[in-house]
Amino acid sequence: MVKQRIQTLSAEEAKQLHYEALVFDSQAPPPTRSFLFTNNMKTTLDESVARGMSRDHALEIACAMVVGEVQTSEEARKAYLDLWERAGVTAASVTCAATSEMSVAFDDAVEAIANARAIVDALDDNLTVILKGSDIDRAHRDSKHGLIIDFQDTTPFGGNLGRIEFFFNLGLRIVQLTYNLRNLVGDGCLESYKSGLSYFGKDVVRCLNELGIVVDVSHSSEQVAWDALEISSDPIAITHSFSSSVCYHERGKSDELARAIADNGGYFGVLIVPGFLQNKRLVTTLDDFADHVEHIVDIMGIDHVGIGSDLTGNIIQFPDAIPAEAEHSGRRHDDFGWSGFRKEHRTSGEYQMEGFNNFGDWPNITMKLAERGFNERELRQLLGLNFLRYFREVVG
Repeated sequence: MVKQRIQTLSAEEAKQLHYEALVFDSQAPPPTRSFLFTNNMKTTLDESVARGMSRDHALEIACAMVVGEVQTSEEARKAYLDLWERAGVTAASVTCAATSEMSVAFDDAVEAIANARAIVDALDDNLTVILKGSDIDRAHRDSKHGLIIDFQDTTPFGGNLGRIEFFFNLGLRIVQLTYNLRNLVGDGCLESYKSGLSYFGKDVVRCLNELGIVVDVSHSSEQVAWDALEISSDPIAITHSFSSSVCYHERGKSDELARAIADNGGYFGVLIVPGFLQNKRLVTTLDDFADHVEHIVDIMGIDHVGIGSDLTGNIIQFPDAIPAEAEHSGRRHDDFGWSGFRKEHRTSGEYQMEGFNNFGDWPNITMKLAERGFNERELRQLLGLNFLRYFREVVG
């Protein structure tokens, strides 16, 4: 039974608390996506779509412009930082490698880290790379914003364990063992049979432990997560997922797994992806999100839960000629879809989130949780202190 809570903070008090608190998003958009949309990017996007490119391909081309725009335009730099300021987020984990073919995964990851660091360099008075827990404290104290470099797949390592240290030296601090499908480490949550860690995968976990890198099982099969719990010498994390008990979806996590992760000192970030949180409507609300937070807190305890939004939002606007329900796929008809998402997984643009339009709407999360009766201490924990405690323990 979910604990009954009585609202103690008004919406205005919760909003004020949000901007004062240490706030951490354990899965924010990549730094070149959903933080900036300049006129130059819009022109390029419109031209790409007019030439018949898919949504994803056109988006990729526009996003590739972000680094150059931030480096050369004061207006772009201001717009980039304004979104962070409106969000009131101290630090966030940003993806520098996700699903990709093994043949290009290494190069793609190196390029993504270079782009993230180029943005930080261009905005070094306001942005910083987070390498340890004290960096999050410092960012909050100095009113800066921090980026933690994460991988949402282990494909950039290939079959080479030495690459883990290579990427650690480039700033990597969180690694998701598998994405939705199978890799050399194990199975993802959308794979056909959903088996556990391979022998190679077990060695990957051990290497991550030795270096002080977070072991993340957000997109992994349940069995991979159970295996990681057994193998890992450090507590493991689910940086961005939701409860399959509240709304069943292959991408969600069971109560049993959530409880075990808490029992081992781990962390669970609740996401805000609309098609995952409920399955009855095209429009999801922050109340649907809050249902998952309350349930997971009831299962794990208040000390182990946070927020990993995982929602890119709509800073970047597609032309009206491209309908929202169009499939997000940049692949040709003869290519395999390595993301693993299929139509039944409700990930297309027709599923909307009310109350969280983009990263800048982060304060709405705090106000909704306050409305649900979480008090000031609990809110500060959910907003960032729980992740900071976990990150300090694992990373240092």
